[in-house]
Amino acid sequence: MSELKRLNKAIAETGFCSRREADKIIEEGRVSVNGEAVGLGVKVTANDSIAVDGKLITKEVGNIYLIFNKPIGVTCTTDTRIKGNIISYLNYPERIFPIGRLDKPSEGLIFLTNDGDIVNKILRARNNHEKEYIVKVNKRITDEFIKRMGGGLPILDTVTKKCKVEKIDNFTFKIILTQGLNRQIRRMCEYLGYEVEALKRTRIMNVKLGNLKPGQIRPFTKNEFEVLNDLIADSKKTFNEEI
Repeated sequence: MSELKRLNKAIAETGFCSRREADKIIEEGRVSVNGEAVGLGVKVTANDSIAVDGKLITKEVGNIYLIFNKPIGVTCTTDTRIKGNIISYLNYPERIFPIGRLDKPSEGLIFLTNDGDIVNKILRARNNHEKEYIVKVNKRITDEFIKRMGGGLPILDTVTKKCKVEKIDNFTFKIILTQGLNRQIRRMCEYLGYEVEALKRTRIMNVKLGNLKPGQIRPFTKNEFEVLNDLIADSKKTFNEEI
């Protein structure tokens, strides 16, 4: 007997989109199983035919894991109706989707894949996965600014976790986060009366942006992927983080 699995998981495993986005298109009534419209919570087997907007979705290629230096102006969405979306920008020959988000005015490192399972583990906020950023602001950075950025600030009805912050020059600092609230760094700076002029993500966990230029993409190295898998080995599956 074929194994039963939740519909959103089955869709993610085809590489069509992430599990979170699968929930969205199911709620929108765009998904059918064996020709019948279905809702959230449905379970399917490998023998069932899944269609989105009337088109069958299947996975005919192996797992893809890519590293991309997202330029400013590109939006991390798989919705190709949105101007400047990451999928149209890349025009990759296989179906892939971004892991997490990096807002439109920001640049830097983001992962893309067709493996819905790995997405869940990487996005798990409570695993304290480090993400490193270089940030330029509009005013001179003070010792007090560095101290308060690293000590936790009240934004979005919570207080940010303590984090590592290091001054690079009078207007630039490095920050390492282990959480991913929506537009977190920009909101933290705004709380202290600063405005972000440039923001670049340079590292996610063990993977560094390195010399990859804006707009360039490359596969994970074998070592990068092995270490990444070790780091997320104990992750539980959830979608409660914005990267």
